[in-house]
Amino acid sequence: QTPHQGRSAPSTQPWRSPGEPQAPGSLPAPRWPVECEVIQEMIEHIEWVPPKPEPFCPPMGPEQALYTLGEEQGTVVYHSSPALQGSCFTRARVGGAPGPLSSPAAPLEGPQDTTLLFESRFESGNLQKAIKVGPYEYVLMLRPDLYTAKHTQWFYFRVQNTRREPLYRFTIANMAKPKSLYGQGLQPLLYSQRDAQSRGIGWRRVGTDVCYYHGSAGEPPMFRLSWTVRFPHDGDTCFFATCYPYTYSDLQRYLRALAADPARSRYCTVQALCRSLAGNTVYLLTITSPGSTTSKRVVVVSARVHPGESGSSWAMRGFLDFLMSAHADAQLLRRLFIFKVVPMLNPDGVVVGNSRCSLAGRDPNRAYGMALPGSFPSVWHLQAMVQRVLAEQEVVLYCDFHGHSRKNNVFMYGCDAGGDSTGTRLRQRVFPLMLSKNAPDKFSFSSCKFQVQKSKKGTGRVSMWRLGVSHSYTLEVAFSGSTLGGRSSHFSVEDLKSLGHLLCDTLLDFCDPAPAKLQQCLVEAGALLQQQMGREPGSGGSWSDVSPSELES
Repeated sequence: QTPHQGRSAPSTQPWRSPGEPQAPGSLPAPRWPVECEVIQEMIEHIEWVPPKPEPFCPPMGPEQALYTLGEEQGTVVYHSSPALQGSCFTRARVGGAPGPLSSPAAPLEGPQDTTLLFESRFESGNLQKAIKVGPYEYVLMLRPDLYTAKHTQWFYFRVQNTRREPLYRFTIANMAKPKSLYGQGLQPLLYSQRDAQSRGIGWRRVGTDVCYYHGSAGEPPMFRLSWTVRFPHDGDTCFFATCYPYTYSDLQRYLRALAADPARSRYCTVQALCRSLAGNTVYLLTITSPGSTTSKRVVVVSARVHPGESGSSWAMRGFLDFLMSAHADAQLLRRLFIFKVVPMLNPDGVVVGNSRCSLAGRDPNRAYGMALPGSFPSVWHLQAMVQRVLAEQEVVLYCDFHGHSRKNNVFMYGCDAGGDSTGTRLRQRVFPLMLSKNAPDKFSFSSCKFQVQKSKKGTGRVSMWRLGVSHSYTLEVAFSGSTLGGRSSHFSVEDLKSLGHLLCDTLLDFCDPAPAKLQQCLVEAGALLQQQMGREPGSGGSWSDVSPSELES
């Protein structure tokens, strides 16, 4: 049985938007480091929104963690580890490693063999090893980010040869972070190929007895995520993931549909910002209504500098969908602003299934300001583009979309260095405060932070602010969901996409020539800060001489 459908490789015809410069060549297949084996099948998933919100599950405490047999007592049933020549990236090609594929999965011994067949050698896949430690129990090891020995967080893999009756137990034994939303009710995602084909059901939250706890002693310490699950069908092909996957190929399909749409391609130009280390195109979209652009202000938006934060791509998708729609507010935004959008800053990391790094083996969001074009091309070229724009026009906002693994809800990080005037420091807080009013069931203003820590000086947010973008933010979207507005449930793809629309709404409020909303938010931000300082609003105490760290304590 072959429940997964193969898909032909993307066409390599040049694509162009009517009346616009030709886009960079075609949309070629992703390029992989030559050490990586890649299966031929094209993995695609349907989009689906559950009929009602999926509640958080009651998490188990570490003391309730069920005993797992040690890996050494088990049988390795899958092992795929790229033979990384040396410790750094050298070259890439379409399709990854040349030559025939190896067989990392142990073959089944007959129809009675209930061993699961694991696979993750596909775009964004990440599983290094699976060890069978009981009839329906497996210990899993994630592959660290390529050319590093750490950053294990994102997971995405396939299982076949499922059985419907038994309760399976999975334990990922090498998670890197000491704290996780899995300890607060977050559940893994499951996708059943059979349910997708016969019932139109896509990714859903599953798992009972979800537990996140300290695993092996040693350096660095490792943490374990375990859950139990029943599969919906016998003989199904299923996938597990941390968050809804959004691959480089998904982005390319979206851009191809965009180029083929005569209406949207009138006000959206797609160019190559640069190429990544592996030679994958980093796309730059310029969105504005046709006509003169000299008096327009600029908004710069980026996402997916961290490849394991796939929710940020769904928020970006919602942002682009709304901004290029026929909605009256979208038309107004295109008339008022020029949008410069980089939807995927780290395509190589997304392709190979990294959590945090690019193929340079380092976090690109700590490389702004000191990045060399040869090591971190997308970061260097984005910064250079913003510098060029600033020489001629005002950049009214920079927003970089991220995902967060330890805090619920959606929130922002801004820049308040403490030396600014009271008004400037209040204004920093207005955009996030407005967004919290537009998204009361998702966005938490109290979770926002504005301190510029030394360790964050290489981030996009701080770097753009230092260049002169006075409103520069990181938008953080929880891997889990929302605890606000009576909710205590996971984000769906629709929730994530709605954030893009809400960001557009907030931009209009923020730049509204009638000052009422802005004034109201300034007053409110001032009152909130005074309360935090333990002073009554209107008591005359000034906080303009207070340091940002005191404001946040």
